[in-house]
Amino acid sequence: MSSPQADDVVVITGASSGIGRATAVAAAGVGAHLVLAARGRTSLEEVAAECSAAGAASTLVVPTDVGDDGAVRALVHAALDRHGRIDAFVNSAGVVAYGRAEEVPAAVFDGVVRTNLLGSVNVARHVVPVLRRQDRGSLTLIGSVVGHIPVPGMTPYVLTKWGVQALARQLKLENADRRGVRISYVAPGGVDTPIYQQAANYDGYEGRPPPPTASPERVAGQILARLGPGLLPRPAQLLPTNQVIRFGAHALPFVYDAIIGPFFRYGAMDRTRPIEPHTGNVLESRQDGNALHGAQGNAAVGIVRNLLTHLRG
Repeated sequence: MSSPQADDVVVITGASSGIGRATAVAAAGVGAHLVLAARGRTSLEEVAAECSAAGAASTLVVPTDVGDDGAVRALVHAALDRHGRIDAFVNSAGVVAYGRAEEVPAAVFDGVVRTNLLGSVNVARHVVPVLRRQDRGSLTLIGSVVGHIPVPGMTPYVLTKWGVQALARQLKLENADRRGVRISYVAPGGVDTPIYQQAANYDGYEGRPPPPTASPERVAGQILARLGPGLLPRPAQLLPTNQVIRFGAHALPFVYDAIIGPFFRYGAMDRTRPIEPHTGNVLESRQDGNALHGAQGNAAVGIVRNLLTHLRG
């Protein structure tokens, strides 16, 4: 049975941009009732209009900072007050900071932890009891391939995504007694979204999604396909290359460590776009940067440009 289905109630955080936005529009296409959450109301209203046009049974906009436990509680209550139940909750809210661990200011480092990791904990704290009372429904936490491997220059993000992976595993164990409750964890790789340009940055160059790059629409389809029950568990890694990278990092760490630095420098940064240090959208929403897709262009072309820039000195 596919999920969601018409009239299912689906709550999505991080719905104003990227993966969350794509997931909302995809769920709207099957006629779901949508509760859309992110920090900025204006962007959420834009997404709500897109979802209504795509066929959503209804839309409810609830501006929410997932790092605020009280705000998450209010979001869950708003969904229950409107619909009386939650069939699926997708926690897609996330922020990024680039820079060496000691160079990222404490407020920014803590901001990434607050949104990505503590935000996931806040969501679990208020959503899991609802699902257990219903004895049905799903909670999906969005992780990353970097929640399974080390990556230089993204320490706050990497730490939080390792934590999200651990949280999902804990929740699965603790809720194994409720057969109708599904805890899902997915780990995308590079995705063409604005999160890299919206990131706080103390590296000196703008970030970009590393290859191979998936579209947010593809990731959204994979997320929704995991909401319903299945005969076999689906893999958490959304790209086959994620498994290759994980194998290399854990089975051949000396090879991985030698490769990841240059790969990150030329494959995950845009060396043609030097920038001054800034906090990005970590400490507050930057709604003007929210969109479905990023604007970094073709990954292979970006790598060539980086190499040419390096050769030119």
